[in-house]
Amino acid sequence: MSDYLGKDTFKLGFGLMRLPKLEDKSIDVEQTKKMVDLFLEAGGTYFDTAYVYDGGGSERAVKEALVDRHPRETYTIATKLNAAAASNAEDAKNQFYTSLERTGAGYFDYYLLHALSRKNVQKYDDYGSWDFVQEQKAKGLIKHCGFSFHGDPELLDELLTKHTEVEFVHLQINSADWENPGVASRRNYEIVRKHGKSITVMEPVKGGALANPLPSIQELFRNANPDASFASWAIRFVASLDGLIAVLSGMSNVEQMEDNLSFMKDFQPLTEEEREIIHKAQEALDADKSIPCTACHYCTDGCPMQIPIPEIFAVSNRNEVYPSWDGGKGAYVIATQGRGKASDCIQCGQCESMCPQGLPIIELLEKCRVLE
Repeated sequence: MSDYLGKDTFKLGFGLMRLPKLEDKSIDVEQTKKMVDLFLEAGGTYFDTAYVYDGGGSERAVKEALVDRHPRETYTIATKLNAAAASNAEDAKNQFYTSLERTGAGYFDYYLLHALSRKNVQKYDDYGSWDFVQEQKAKGLIKHCGFSFHGDPELLDELLTKHTEVEFVHLQINSADWENPGVASRRNYEIVRKHGKSITVMEPVKGGALANPLPSIQELFRNANPDASFASWAIRFVASLDGLIAVLSGMSNVEQMEDNLSFMKDFQPLTEEEREIIHKAQEALDADKSIPCTACHYCTDGCPMQIPIPEIFAVSNRNEVYPSWDGGKGAYVIATQGRGKASDCIQCGQCESMCPQGLPIIELLEKCRVLE
């Protein structure tokens, strides 16, 4: 098996999909600058963004908070080309040049084809995206090429067999999805390692869900180590795996950055006792019937009815976890204020085609109508 691409032992990556926001919903660049500086000072180097993140705001924040303020050789940047956001091959290729302009990076250390699944993989073939990436690599504009993946293990094995030029794969891995057949974290991880490729990890905290777990799991973790944050259990579970370049954490404020650095700067793999604690937490999660939405918001960008799907699911989940809570309908009103409601869904299916988790969103929204 080939050595992984990571050159150092600092495995925390800064995921730039959930950056802090100001009241007007724009990115809080000043707070982002502080987070960038803390990350670099601790030894972090890997920054991950994408053409579609926050309508391009994430890539522009990279330029303002990182590229314009720090020597280029002190960090690495990853970004992504999303075929679903392109109408033709030329549009897809232009994403690369737009990303270069937005970030001002000059070149990308890691470049990915974004969110591959059975629903969209043909588009990347039709648009010639694989060859285009290799052309840019030959020019020195890309150092390492890979793809992010939201599909079944059989497709992953097929892609890595066909595209031997791929150097790394970006996988959703976390303790909740390790044996989840809908995500197949373990099986996908094993396939990538079988092919001798490196791995970057997304959603180690499952969109923040594992940072605020079920009350029974909170009690389990507190009893085991009252000083450890819930997020630390999730991130250390993933970071203990072999073959990783970086475990991305989508940190949204300075406090989250400081917490992540506190246990990743001098990282210690899980002990056998800690693994047993996480196994018990996994058993509790398996019994949980709440909606496994990670609030990535891929589903909302093209929704013709402007339905805040993740927010509606969050209210529904709180009702499930806390049956005695009587604020459900009030919270629902706030979540949908000025936007579409679950009952406004026209069942066009756009959201389901974009959901990395493969959720039956139309059906789930139907059930959420009880909150109206």
